[in-house]
Amino acid sequence: MNETIKIKPHCELEKSLFESVDEKTPDYIKANNLLDLSNKDEFFFRLKKEHLYPYDENTNPEGLNLNEWFKNYAKEAEVSTAGIRGPQNILYPYDTRFPINLIGIMLATEAKALAARDMYPDGELVKLAGCEVRYNSQDMLELIARVQAAHGIKTLVPEGRKTIPIWMASFLAFKLDLLGGEYITSSHGISVKNATKDLNSQGSQYLPEESMMFVNKIRQIFDTVEEKGYYDIKIASNNDSLISEDLMSKLNDGVVLYKQYLQDGVAKPANLNLIKDLKEKIVIENVGGSAYRTLSKILNELDIADKFEWSNTEEDPFFHSIGKYDTDPKGNKTFYDYSVDATVIAKDKNGNAYFPVINSLHYDEKLKHHPVGTVVLITDPDHDRLTVCQIDSVDNIDYLKSLGVDYVELDEGRILTVFTANQSFLMIMDFWMRQLKSDGLFDNHPRFMIKTTASARSWDEWANKNGIKVVNVPVGFKEIANVMKKVEKQISENPDKEVVVTDVLGNDINLGVNPKLIFGGEESGGMIIGSEALIKSFAGRAAVAMREKSATEAIVVASALSAYLEKEGKTMTQYLEDVFKNNEIISKFDIREDISYYNESEPDIEKLKQAKVAGEAQRTKNDVFYLTMAVAKKTGKMSLEQIREILSDTFKELNFDNLTDVKFVGDGTYLEFSDKFIEIRPSGTDAKTKAYGAGASKEEIKNFARIMGNYSGDITDLYKKYVDMNLYENAKEISLKDYAVFTNKDANNAPFVIPDYSQTIKF
Repeated sequence: MNETIKIKPHCELEKSLFESVDEKTPDYIKANNLLDLSNKDEFFFRLKKEHLYPYDENTNPEGLNLNEWFKNYAKEAEVSTAGIRGPQNILYPYDTRFPINLIGIMLATEAKALAARDMYPDGELVKLAGCEVRYNSQDMLELIARVQAAHGIKTLVPEGRKTIPIWMASFLAFKLDLLGGEYITSSHGISVKNATKDLNSQGSQYLPEESMMFVNKIRQIFDTVEEKGYYDIKIASNNDSLISEDLMSKLNDGVVLYKQYLQDGVAKPANLNLIKDLKEKIVIENVGGSAYRTLSKILNELDIADKFEWSNTEEDPFFHSIGKYDTDPKGNKTFYDYSVDATVIAKDKNGNAYFPVINSLHYDEKLKHHPVGTVVLITDPDHDRLTVCQIDSVDNIDYLKSLGVDYVELDEGRILTVFTANQSFLMIMDFWMRQLKSDGLFDNHPRFMIKTTASARSWDEWANKNGIKVVNVPVGFKEIANVMKKVEKQISENPDKEVVVTDVLGNDINLGVNPKLIFGGEESGGMIIGSEALIKSFAGRAAVAMREKSATEAIVVASALSAYLEKEGKTMTQYLEDVFKNNEIISKFDIREDISYYNESEPDIEKLKQAKVAGEAQRTKNDVFYLTMAVAKKTGKMSLEQIREILSDTFKELNFDNLTDVKFVGDGTYLEFSDKFIEIRPSGTDAKTKAYGAGASKEEIKNFARIMGNYSGDITDLYKKYVDMNLYENAKEISLKDYAVFTNKDANNAPFVIPDYSQTIKF
């Protein structure tokens, strides 16, 4: 392997990954570091016309093929659910053959800075930049800060430019009234992936129309290059005065302010006192290591740090080999990454289901001295998702199965229950409601929940039982934040009037006068809880809740629930059963089928691109098969009976007699039955299909999700008989327009007003 590579492997598996990447990287890439960040002084990057076109050793030795990079980047910006993600060359991060690369980061940052200056030509612009632990994140953070400084934009960075969680970046963007933020992460994705999550002035991820503003600026830059032959981008010095650690240092990287926020919400005395009385410590599994730096400080500030023990406190971009294997699911010898999503279920070559990420945590060894009842909380590298587990006895396996709770074997006599977010969050929201009632607060305001359509049907049933209104939105936390802002607009304009919002299912939901958010979340493990009082920024902006999911909020409530159950002598599973019984829950079971159409870990970028393109075609074909029927029904061009007939003909092993509706829900097709739902959704960030289900029979929803999610999308003769093929060709475009209508209805699009920072907080 090239001895000049500055990152060194920590284990043999990581070494094999590095060697493979190095072997697959052409020499001309290795020798062509056009963006040398070892130069800490101010310099200019000249973008040339040659850079826009493919490399050719003889005719275009300076080729970077940026036109192709931009075409794919712009396409993803239109639909992305969580930042513009993609693989990178982890050893040579300036490699523009990959979707994420330093040249692309520089161009995107330049474009965002230009767009910001168009909106605020003379304003004092302040943004925040942060990252987690992924490969090359520090270089990306430095580059973003230096490009912004060159445009006169002040960039707040963590003390020592170290890691912070995504929710802290979001919280500070709102609390400090910043123009926005840049956060470098690919959430729980595979190690070689990275992304920039663009945060607006609310601390929320960009909606597609916000992303398109800077995408259009990149297009203008390329037009200039085509016309003039070049475009110069200024890179400020690394120690430019506009790159500031001072404020973050004073705020202890936000911990000071976030502690107060928690104490106004989930960290009330009732919860903290329960945690302080814990007898058995809670284990925090800190995947990647980057959550430790911030979360440990917060737990210490709340005086509960001694109630937790940590696994993996050292930061590691390979994530301590978690989720990594030297064989693929079929048993072929190759590097394979299952991501660090602890709830992923795979099948081995014999067809047996297992948890590949959980298995790679080696809990049979790590937890062998922990007693039955020990709770394990697993959080991801950017610390926004949470998975809840608990050590249990093998004697309870049949009991677990009856409730749909999965588990892995630990050792003789012991298992580890692994709750889906649908299950753990149902327990958390129920417990939080009980705490509010115990404090005499629950009835002070009408309560509402915002959830994604793909999340559990049991959440809706629980909410209906407890008089809590539910607003369903498409997948993506920015969708939850968008509804929050709509609610806040109505409260601000008419504080004594009932708030009414429309959900993505087309329902008008009356939330009552001055409603409070009791829970916002999604089945992928992200949640937020509102506070009793509106959250105020320094300049006086108000929010019902923060704009990003926070595993810290989840950990505080989950820990309080654990402490409560320890006192009661109950397990989490027993509490889940109580919630089911007390709230007459019918849809006890949930499932998610993940269909990936290629190996994301393929180190050969050309093979990876080809496989992804082929996979995207498969994904889209599957999507449009269902989507067209939803669009046709909405426009009156198909009846529900015709859809039932097509589905019954296509999937003869499934029963569609009690199908009651088929709807497009912003990013997928939602099939509602009298006793369940199935949602088929194309990934917004990759060549994957996700099939979700919830209902009264786990076996039934599993069959539906597996069969429908894996369908080829082939059009049958009956389909052709009932479906307008012109509509089929245009269904995707029509659906995007429908999504825009939902997003923009009653939207809170008030422009950001730059405050007088000398009167709020001095930078």
